Amino acid sequence: MKPKLPAALFLSAVLTAALSTPAAAGALELAPGVTVATTVTGEGTGHNTWTVTTQVPGGSSPDPDAPPAALGTREHAEALVTALRGKGFAARAEQVDWPAFADTPRGALGWRVRVGSFTDRAQAAATASALSANGFTGSVEWTGQDGPAAGGPQRVRVAVVDPKRFTGRVAASHGESVAGRRTTSALAAAAGALVGTNGGFFVIDPRDGIPGEPAGAGVYQGVLQSEATTGRPALLLGERPSIGVPRTAITVGGHPVNGVNRKPGVIRNCGEPGDVPTDRPLHDTTCTHPDELVLFTPQLGAPTPAGDGVEAVLDAHDVVTAVRPTGGDVPAAGHTVQGIGAAAAWLTAHARPGTRLRVDTRIFADGRPVHPAGVVNGGPWLVRDGRVSVNAAADGIVHPGDPSFVYGWGVKRNPRTMVGLDRRGRLLIVTADGRQPGYAEGLSLVEGAELLKRLGAVEAINLDGGGSTAMAIGGKLVSSPSDATGERPVGDAVLVLPRR
Repeated sequence: MKPKLPAALFLSAVLTAALSTPAAAGALELAPGVTVATTVTGEGTGHNTWTVTTQVPGGSSPDPDAPPAALGTREHAEALVTALRGKGFAARAEQVDWPAFADTPRGALGWRVRVGSFTDRAQAAATASALSANGFTGSVEWTGQDGPAAGGPQRVRVAVVDPKRFTGRVAASHGESVAGRRTTSALAAAAGALVGTNGGFFVIDPRDGIPGEPAGAGVYQGVLQSEATTGRPALLLGERPSIGVPRTAITVGGHPVNGVNRKPGVIRNCGEPGDVPTDRPLHDTTCTHPDELVLFTPQLGAPTPAGDGVEAVLDAHDVVTAVRPTGGDVPAAGHTVQGIGAAAAWLTAHARPGTRLRVDTRIFADGRPVHPAGVVNGGPWLVRDGRVSVNAAADGIVHPGDPSFVYGWGVKRNPRTMVGLDRRGRLLIVTADGRQPGYAEGLSLVEGAELLKRLGAVEAINLDGGGSTAMAIGGKLVSSPSDATGERPVGDAVLVLPRR
């Protein structure tokens, strides 16, 4: 009997064949140089079952994709198994190993405790209720989403854009404004896109900033609308798409600016000098900073945040026209600047009506200034120089002292949106449905990286995924979102636009 190919490798073999001979393999050519291939593999549930995973003590998050606290120490797991068995539950402890990330150790990541193995979800739910009645907390899970060994169906779509043949362009879009959220299919339909997928990470909860604002670098129509998160990669769009690590340098009147179009002192995903509790990237975490200067553009599309500090209004020539309390409209051809803490004192001293405070925004990649037409944030790296290289720790996917986060976010299977570039300069835009037992399990980060490598990517990164993952063709949703409410409104999208 032949050994079974890992899911990602089998998927890539099917998709590679489809993309190399689209007419014969059923891939859809939307325009010269734009092809979409779809594959469904691994039908059936195999040995996958429903189970109940007990939760270790942990905080709650308003993020709908936040993973539950499922991993603890071996000692904690053994004690919990003993306690559960004492109440009559058939509990077991399972070791979860670190995956093959490029910058993390090998061996045990942590231990999870599970109860039962059921063919029916209702049986698992009844067990979870019984656990709760006995003072334990547990969540119903499908083992098909545990990782590569689990098997189960996969549904993957790959759009390939060849810049040597395609006469249109690939763009980043936030719709009518940076603030607010819109579905991928709505953004694609409004722009007349051939293909659209969700883009980068963004703010969902108002406590984390302005809903819809990018949580990382964002450039739309050539204008910087959100600062970079130090060290995290992004998709840079223009005549030739590229993937790199952008750095933004912004000043107003020569004074460094900390952010663009976000609430001062509130930094989603952290990664800036002076951030608390860390100035390193820390995914799905909101850091704070007591002294910040933040620039607002007309594309914000909403009043600036009200709160502490002071706000200066600048006209189209960067001349101060007013100094006011925070919270107000941005002039259509100008900017506003908010300062808190020490930055507020600086702004008060220098932003006098009639004074020019020159606004300067620059973007660098690989140490060189760049002028991309669009930038969509992402992370972590998946493929570098043609090799699988997932930098989960450096990218902030590994939370110190909390193995459950990287387990739920990167080890387990989830819906994924990913982009890559092959040796021919073609852009690969990939979505994988997930979290739908028996229909689509999703991919782990390493599975996603393996898939992109086998598709020919020499560079590839992860974009926002989970309930955000979506692909639209001709403005119509073709993927199957995992949220119970349907397609999730997102912050921005990657759009393949025909020539006008």
